[in-house]
Amino acid sequence: MIADDRLDIDALPRVAAVGPCSSAAFEAVVQAEQPLVIKGLLDAWPALAAGRQSPAALNTYLKAMDTGAPAPVMEAPAASGGRFGYGADLREFAFSKRQAGIGETLDRIARLLGDPDAPFVAIQMLPLATHLPQFVRDNPMPLMRPQVTPRLWVGGAVRTQTHNDRDHNLACVIAGRRRFMLFPPTQVANLYVGPLDNPPPLSLVDPETPDLARFPRYREAYAAAQVAWLEPGDALFVPKYWWHHVTSLEPYNAMVNWWWGDTGAGLERANDVFLTALLAFKDLPPGERAYWKAMFDAYVFAADGEAVAHIPEALKGALGPMTPSFRAALGRQLKMAFLKGGA
Repeated sequence: MIADDRLDIDALPRVAAVGPCSSAAFEAVVQAEQPLVIKGLLDAWPALAAGRQSPAALNTYLKAMDTGAPAPVMEAPAASGGRFGYGADLREFAFSKRQAGIGETLDRIARLLGDPDAPFVAIQMLPLATHLPQFVRDNPMPLMRPQVTPRLWVGGAVRTQTHNDRDHNLACVIAGRRRFMLFPPTQVANLYVGPLDNPPPLSLVDPETPDLARFPRYREAYAAAQVAWLEPGDALFVPKYWWHHVTSLEPYNAMVNWWWGDTGAGLERANDVFLTALLAFKDLPPGERAYWKAMFDAYVFAADGEAVAHIPEALKGALGPMTPSFRAALGRQLKMAFLKGGA
């Protein structure tokens, strides 16, 4: 356990950092499934040059590319302290979502700078390929395949509550500073995550002022956490499923990110299989649940293959290597089973 007086974000281990890397080196980073800061990755970007100059310069740069399509805008009242999280009953979020013009929203963000009673306004998840295509052409990302397109985040000093993504994430700061607090996927039970049917599910714990009487297991999550402090030009790789709390540390902040890696479809979409498992196993008697837990541990999650080592390769079937042809055959078999069952 960690003593209460040691829950200090500044004291957490820092995410490892490297300089700019090649596509091959970055692929090795992705395969390692560990967070990593990449320094200097955006040094040639004109967007970074504008962001380093001033908020007004970056706003002017972005507005010159505006095609007129509305942007996704989020807003939280001043009383929220910039925290984008749940409302009191967990049924709704404590911020609003709407569509608004890019230029008018950037102008509003600029007008709110320095106003202590201002709401927290942010453009979030703006698809740059459709809304500011010139940005994509002028600010290339050689580490990403062309079909993986970037998104833009611009706003005030907002705090996005701890959540995770089903994709890998490369987050690149172009203005202001950001702090990412990261937790391994295995810490889900210690983060007190909200309802899964109100996506994205968020942790109820505020890492800056954790209520340890209400959330005692959070000490364990904290003990496993890392932190990344990002300056303009820095990029952070967040592997899929890693939980992260994001704090924008300046009155004006901007970031570009790429999401990729959630490639499962149909019967191979992991999140849908998880929900199916809830449907099939959650209400079984304890003995049956224990049986299926043992089956999953032995045949799905064990990496050493010990449970099937005694079976000849030709007879392993679904317990052996998932070749493309066998994967397709198994998919057809399961589709027929679901159709017969009326699913």
